[in-house]
Amino acid sequence: MARTARKRNFTPHRPIGIQFEDDSIIILDKPAGLLTIATETERQETAYAYLFGYIKSKRPPEKLFIVHRLDREASGLLVFAKSEMAKRYLQQQFKEHSAGRVYHAVVQGRVMRNRQVIESYLAENAIHRSYSCPSPAKGKRAVTHVEVLKRSAQRTLLEVRLDTGRKHQIRVHLAEHGHPIVGDKAYGSTSNPIRRLALHAVKLSFKHPKTGETVVFESPAPPNFSSLI
Repeated sequence: MARTARKRNFTPHRPIGIQFEDDSIIILDKPAGLLTIATETERQETAYAYLFGYIKSKRPPEKLFIVHRLDREASGLLVFAKSEMAKRYLQQQFKEHSAGRVYHAVVQGRVMRNRQVIESYLAENAIHRSYSCPSPAKGKRAVTHVEVLKRSAQRTLLEVRLDTGRKHQIRVHLAEHGHPIVGDKAYGSTSNPIRRLALHAVKLSFKHPKTGETVVFESPAPPNFSSLI
């Protein structure tokens, strides 16, 4: 059963959209260009840092735990937990593939197959780029379901569903099949007309850690995705 999202905005330095919040979870609609968590070179401009500041300003202050990540260049839905129990409960669903994650991506080229499943083992090289390898001893299994939503002569709008959540999984799988995501220079894109990666997490579903009820959250892809097709 889908819950009605409660919109809020938290603006410490830049806008952040909290789509839903209760005493167990926060659903964030992350903008493109924002890290999920800190790296060695960036500790302030992250979704976690902003949300942490927000919940610590409450009275009484609350806690915040990372459940999963979304690439810096991508946008869309993320869930954060407010307790260790909620974090473990949600991460177990991601591990067992019972949590649902749906993305929209615009890729270069005309994808001919209406539906396909891409499966490989993903590893990471010395410059932190992911790639498919033949051996489960070297990589982690990754499964991506792809469906064509709309085609033009030069690009294709895809709906992508994940069974697994490996680093850059969607970007690698699509690029290795000859269709890099628009704006993804790291994996072979030759154009960037909307000045961002054309990848957005449009739907997130899971069992709520407190009620056990299935909750569904949605965020439409940015309007400029349609202009690409």
